[in-house]
Amino acid sequence: MSLWAVTFLEYWKRKNATLAHHWDCMDFHEEEEPPRPEFAAMAPAMEENPVTGVKEPYFPEKPWISRMLTGSMVIVIMLCVVMIFLVTVIIYRSIVSVMMFETGSSVLRTQAGNIANISSSLVNLALILLMGQVYTALAEQLTKWEMHRTQTQYEDAFTFKVFIFQFVNFYLSPFYVAFFKGRFVGYPGHYGTLFGMRNEDVSALGLSDEQLCIIMVGKQLINNIQEFVIPKIKSWRQKRALSSVKKAQKAEEPKRWEQDYELIPCKGLFDEYLEIVLQFGFITIFVAAFPLAPLFALLNKWVEVRLDAYKFVCEYRRPVAERAQNIGVWFIILEALSHVSVIVNAFLIAFTSDFLPRLLYQYKFNNDLHGYVNFTLAYSPPSYNYSSHTLCRYKAFRDEKGKYTLVYWELLAARLGFIIAFEHMVFFVLRVIDWMVPDIPESLELKIKRERYLAKQALADKQEDLLPCLFSLPLTPESSETEAVFESLSS
Repeated sequence: MSLWAVTFLEYWKRKNATLAHHWDCMDFHEEEEPPRPEFAAMAPAMEENPVTGVKEPYFPEKPWISRMLTGSMVIVIMLCVVMIFLVTVIIYRSIVSVMMFETGSSVLRTQAGNIANISSSLVNLALILLMGQVYTALAEQLTKWEMHRTQTQYEDAFTFKVFIFQFVNFYLSPFYVAFFKGRFVGYPGHYGTLFGMRNEDVSALGLSDEQLCIIMVGKQLINNIQEFVIPKIKSWRQKRALSSVKKAQKAEEPKRWEQDYELIPCKGLFDEYLEIVLQFGFITIFVAAFPLAPLFALLNKWVEVRLDAYKFVCEYRRPVAERAQNIGVWFIILEALSHVSVIVNAFLIAFTSDFLPRLLYQYKFNNDLHGYVNFTLAYSPPSYNYSSHTLCRYKAFRDEKGKYTLVYWELLAARLGFIIAFEHMVFFVLRVIDWMVPDIPESLELKIKRERYLAKQALADKQEDLLPCLFSLPLTPESSETEAVFESLSS
């Protein structure tokens, strides 16, 4: 999946170059972009643009920096709120598990863990969707208040804020289950507690498939339903609001532009980009723990392509076109996710699977894995055996006093070494792919060179045609013919 992610991004660069050339946006730069109308209306001063030399609305740098810092603090506060909600879900899961176990029903006691996990995952999904809506509205107001000059700067700042929050909002719970759940359980007689309750334990797989499945597939289903139902509701409300105006007019066939006006205004592609990027993160970061994620993403995209086609063709007005050289900050985010996926999958394989413990046992003790299960189990301390009148075995590399054994530290060294070797190997292959696949297709590069050559040739021919006219003119600088030729040459 790591190799696929980088190969996908490399071939997207080629597609991006082809599209930019087709729409004549390869040489489009942000300096050519005019100030946003909102910025021009609210800017307190006018100053000369050092690039264009034209006076433009200007916002002082010092207040702008203070506003950016304030916005950053709001982001940090909202991320802390997300962590508080995660702790709330953890406590909820523990309470439900205890309540199910204390009911006395054999069925509920047997399924207490599954009921707690599934119900807490549903609660977590509801909180994720709710917080996502709240923060998107807050980020939009913050970005407007920060006074960004161009539309590109505004969209990049808004995109970065929303993605940082959504990244933590959607991925914090799977990260907790993968890397922290079950790490602070303790051992018999010395269990770790949180608010008086024992810390959660985890299965040998490390990451519960049902939790990641509920978060990923549940979000996909809810988004698809929203994309189909919400435009219908908005369209119905708009037609109902305009029906009173249409009744007052004469009964005649409505014109095409009147029918288009009844459609919903298009608010851009931000939500579409955000959904794709978050899904890209799911299928690359957690593929080692949830291998069915790419299949669900493929099925979702097969449905969503058709939903989006219907929505943009039949429900939305035609959007206003804007020039852009590429997809902007979204590509940087996708590259960052592809690199994060390599690191996370390395940690998942090293710390949440039996891959390295089995290799260590085969290398050090028995190549046939005979006695491996006994090797992974530790004995409870004598004090616990005396108080509970029973002998307990639990999965850990500890001695009878609860201290970590030498095997634990050997396995930790092997895990860290595997992470370093895995990352370096994958990143090396990624760099090789980056070097082998050119960012611009060879046919397009030849076409660009041909166009530049023809442009230079046309300019040279034009200058050659104008030179005889220049020498045949009188030498008086006041001559209008001389001025006209000099102007054409300079242009």
